[in-house]
Amino acid sequence: IHDVFRVSMLRRYRSDPSHILWESEIEISEGLTYVEEPTEILDRSIKRLRNKEIPMVKVKWSHHSPREATWEVEENMREKYPYLFPEPVR
Repeated sequence: IHDVFRVSMLRRYRSDPSHILWESEIEISEGLTYVEEPTEILDRSIKRLRNKEIPMVKVKWSHHSPREATWEVEENMREKYPYLFPEPVR
């Protein structure tokens, strides 16, 4: 990776209201960090490997749009955030 870029590759920034975070929405601690909590499960999927299947969930995080949701291992999310899963494990 080089720390050089070509000016011709730059694009003009287009304002997007979804990029704005209001100060009142984010609680910043003394260490200048903030906690991100998952807010909802958007989708489910099964990741198939050679000899096993891993249940995955698409998670929407606080202060992020659904477009920025991430795929996480369902078992890990159930352990850390059980409130996201009102139904029992199948």
